[in-house]
Amino acid sequence: MGSQPGSRPGRPRGPQRHGAGGFAGALGAAVAAAYAATVPPSVPGGDSGELITAAYELGVAHPPGYPLFTLLAKLVIDLFPFGSIAYRVNLLCGLLGAAAASLLYYTVFRLSGSYAGGILAAGVFSFSRLTWQWSISAEVFSLNNLFVGLLMALTVHFEEAATAKERSKISKVGAFCCGLSLCNQHTIVLYVLCIVLWVLFQLFKGKELSFGHLLKLGLCFLAGLLPYLYLPASSYLNRARWTWGDQTTFQGFLTHFLREEYGTFSLAKSEAGSSMREMLLAKQEKSSMIWLFTGMFCIYSLFFAWRANLDITKPLFMGVVERFWMQSNAVVAVLAGLGLASLFSVGNTVLENNRVLQCVEWLSAVALVMSQIYANYSICDQSRNYVVDKFARNLLSSMPPDAIILLRGDLTGNSLRYLHYCEGMRPDVTLVDQEMMTYQWYLPKMAKHLPGISFPGRRWNPVEGILPDGTLTFNLHHFLKVNKHKEAFACIGLNEGDSTWRKSYSLWPWGSCDKLVSSGTAFNPGEWLHLTRSIYNWTEDYGRFDPSSWEAVANEEMWQARMKTAFFIFDLAETASVSPDIKSQLYTFAYNSYKEIINSHKNHPVNWHKNYAIACERMLRLHKVDVDPEMLLSETVKHFLLYMEKAEDDPQRADILQAVKHLKKELQGLRKMKKNLKRQAV
Repeated sequence: MGSQPGSRPGRPRGPQRHGAGGFAGALGAAVAAAYAATVPPSVPGGDSGELITAAYELGVAHPPGYPLFTLLAKLVIDLFPFGSIAYRVNLLCGLLGAAAASLLYYTVFRLSGSYAGGILAAGVFSFSRLTWQWSISAEVFSLNNLFVGLLMALTVHFEEAATAKERSKISKVGAFCCGLSLCNQHTIVLYVLCIVLWVLFQLFKGKELSFGHLLKLGLCFLAGLLPYLYLPASSYLNRARWTWGDQTTFQGFLTHFLREEYGTFSLAKSEAGSSMREMLLAKQEKSSMIWLFTGMFCIYSLFFAWRANLDITKPLFMGVVERFWMQSNAVVAVLAGLGLASLFSVGNTVLENNRVLQCVEWLSAVALVMSQIYANYSICDQSRNYVVDKFARNLLSSMPPDAIILLRGDLTGNSLRYLHYCEGMRPDVTLVDQEMMTYQWYLPKMAKHLPGISFPGRRWNPVEGILPDGTLTFNLHHFLKVNKHKEAFACIGLNEGDSTWRKSYSLWPWGSCDKLVSSGTAFNPGEWLHLTRSIYNWTEDYGRFDPSSWEAVANEEMWQARMKTAFFIFDLAETASVSPDIKSQLYTFAYNSYKEIINSHKNHPVNWHKNYAIACERMLRLHKVDVDPEMLLSETVKHFLLYMEKAEDDPQRADILQAVKHLKKELQGLRKMKKNLKRQAV
């Protein structure tokens, strides 16, 4: 059968091409169903809480602002009347991820005419652990994946266009989509540059690139950037109780757009990936596309490997880094789909369209996708995950009425903001972000949304005074002084750059947080232990979460909170200038608390063994203590050794082992002495 006019060898033709859209839709619906079944019901960790809050409040998210995501999320929040606010945005991201799968399938199918190749590309990408996990959380990555798929599909559509008029139309749509994609995650700029240069070269080569056409392409690109007008509009109205930055001036807008406050591409190095030569089997009619996609992959990978600066030996940082590789994984998935199609196309040519070989092609694609689903479903199923939600609820519930919470870090800041502003939990407390107070824009814009709080200046700075621009600064000590009518808590920790609070305040443990207490207040260890013993209702088992997840961080914080008061009392005994009797009482309180906690939990953080062993050793050195010395020595040795089994990288390892050796000898001597005393008594 001859080729139709404008068609190319190896491409889908006639009814097959028209059926591509329907099959892509069906595949997207299948991915959407899987994602919808595994969507978390409440707020996840990371940036999710902040992104949801910015959308709910119609504020501005962290740089570069993500206006398109914010507007889409707000639309879904208002239109979908079911589930929590976080669930609605999580579900939106799942649907966007499913649309990305359809576009990857469509790209491979248009290039190869292979249903199986398209299924492989869409399936292995969508159901990989990395893509699945980040496509069902309220993050910007699934929308970015959609744009990656869309730009590749449009590029293929442009390349196979039969007429100059069709190429002109597609290039304008593509220019608009390139601009629109930059209204989300800026990492896609590397792909945009590659595609724009390639399209312009193709137009120039075909003598279709006039100045007028270039101007129209530029206007279409700028039209795609129009959602950024939302940023100055939101900032000007200043109605959001949570927002980031002041975009009412051009300099403020540029600062946010260019991520000057937040940093750019601060990612760690990625480990070596698969060889591109192993993935590609080029055919002449699609070699242009394959080399373009390969170039996009290489440029993106090399750029981020160069810009990487996070320590990926730390599990949480590894989790931060790996999600940015979804953009390159999408290209790899397309190349893999094309590779499968090419492989079986060669086989069909040799065996003259053998039906058995066609069945093998389908079976291999379906088997690989199903194996992905089987391996990753239980890991990625977040339909019962309330961990970060429970973490934030415990922190908020523990606060006394009208408290000030000084937030620090993404976990506490974003999750508490979500519950406080979106779910309306604890409207009596006031959330003040420590980092944001150091920014010039924060207090002028946000102070009116923090009623009942006094700010003795316009910006937080450890050194009080007037800056060259006339801004009056204040330190933490001054802030606490003018708000002494309210109880203040730091969650989690205080900014190390400002220690002025130490003049008049102390930090007392309050679960994962700390209470700022006037230095003149007497500390009653028994009363404080009783007050903080059951401050949280936390039932998650220790160590059950992936170390690179925010759930693991939240779980670790909650478990360490159980030991925090005992550690504080022990440290007070070590450092406070008090009488020997008071010191002995403090050691005893700490020891008894450590012992109770250790005995109550079989599986717990490894540092608890070390803390308890040191507490036992200190009790041993006290006089007039009604505790069996042999038991104390035995417990000290036992828990030091348990700690050494699990903490092989402790820098004090050699010193601890030497101490254990000495303690064992002391224990043997004590037991020998007891035996001799018994013999003498007989």
